[in-house]
Amino acid sequence: MVSLWARALAEEAAEAVEETAVKADPTWAEEAVKKFAETPGTVWIAVAVLVALGIILLVIGKSSKKWTAKTVAFGALAIALSFVLSCIRLYRMPQGGSVTPGSMLPIMLFSAAFGVGPGLLAGLAYGVLQYLQGGWFANVWQFALDYLLAFAALGLAGLAKHLPEKWGLYCAMVIAALARALSATLAGIMFWDTAPWASLVYNGTYLIPDTLICIILAVLIAKPVMKVLKAK
Repeated sequence: MVSLWARALAEEAAEAVEETAVKADPTWAEEAVKKFAETPGTVWIAVAVLVALGIILLVIGKSSKKWTAKTVAFGALAIALSFVLSCIRLYRMPQGGSVTPGSMLPIMLFSAAFGVGPGLLAGLAYGVLQYLQGGWFANVWQFALDYLLAFAALGLAGLAKHLPEKWGLYCAMVIAALARALSATLAGIMFWDTAPWASLVYNGTYLIPDTLICIILAVLIAKPVMKVLKAK
């Protein structure tokens, strides 16, 4: 009788130990592995694109006189400033896109100072960061139109180098914004089943005020900033 009672107690104790082990909180290593495994494949695609851009920049930097240490440093600074400003959303659209305090301006000014080529690459890197910030992914082509091409288009502000100094920057900024709007509008038509006019109106709702904010800020700060960027 005593042995049966002792055996029952031993079994209860073993069950309690098992339950405690099951309920024990996972270690930080287990949590890290779990989160790593849950990372969407699209995020890895974006990271791969970003790494590829870094490699391209290194290769170009060694083979082109345009890519000096100064160009790379100011390019990285422009991307960082644009990303930080994009996190401050004055108004956010329900299906993506937002009005910000001039998030496109740093990339545009960098492009105007260093040219279309560096500007396109800086915009491309910025587009990948925009996706990682919480973007939408339907397929590779939509990803390219909504993020890669749309933000790379900001590099077209580099056309200011070939336009009259008095108004060339503002004209080039409008061209860059229109190119971004075109890419986003095409993505809406092709991949989000949106009517052409509806896609155009939707993207214009946030891009028009965002561009106007950039132009107003450029009127106020472009000259001193451009002097710094172009200084030897």
